[in-house]
Amino acid sequence: MTGFESVVLDVDGTLVRGGDPVPGAIGALDRLRETGADVLLFSNNPTREPASYREWLADLGFEVRPGEVLTSGVVTAEYLADEHPDDPVYVVGEQGLCDLLAARDRALTDDPEAAAVVVGSIDREFTYDRLRDGLWALDGATFVATDPDRTIPVDGRPLPGSGAIVAALAGAADRDPEAVLGKPSERAATAALDRVRADAGSCLVVGDRLDTDLAMGERAGMTTALVLSGVATREDAAAADPAPDYVLESIADLPAALADR
Repeated sequence: MTGFESVVLDVDGTLVRGGDPVPGAIGALDRLRETGADVLLFSNNPTREPASYREWLADLGFEVRPGEVLTSGVVTAEYLADEHPDDPVYVVGEQGLCDLLAARDRALTDDPEAAAVVVGSIDREFTYDRLRDGLWALDGATFVATDPDRTIPVDGRPLPGSGAIVAALAGAADRDPEAVLGKPSERAATAALDRVRADAGSCLVVGDRLDTDLAMGERAGMTTALVLSGVATREDAAAADPAPDYVLESIADLPAALADR
């Protein structure tokens, strides 16, 4: 047994690196399920619908059930529904995020002058003109970020993430976002715990980032496990305060570590 009622798993850098499963990740996820623990896959990638994520992971060989995927895009949509239900939203981000927000009846606008909320996110077609329009949209609008991830772990060199785009907008406008959603925010932790229907003390969070995955878990009172298959290094783990409860080479080592718990 794991000793945990639920396990929240990061995706990029934890289960998958680039376009391939981390070696041993599929078997590790299967063994976690055999313990009876509820599983939630929580990604700070805001560009995919959970159903699309499920299909992608299934194609890679992972068993993922309905309701087991949460993304920063979904957390952002829920935040906007609660805090800005009727406000026009201008997105500096990708079409996938726009589609996700539109599917949840968020009022999107392409006009910077009409924006009441600006959402900054990863944008792999980011240009000077998009930065300019985002700056103009931020004049009087609320500033929201889907997630703080500055880079994305892939095989080889890392790629810029949402945090890089948000930093460009923040620098141009000389202001920080009023809300940064996704991990490690309190809203992200609440969304995760609501879905696994567990209290924080019986939940394990596993990820490759100290500043997002593990910070969310630590702040919420979850047990934390850092895997070294993504962004963080063993030196980072040694310098962390508080230290992770577990430090593992990869998620493949998690079932054995929990068996000794």
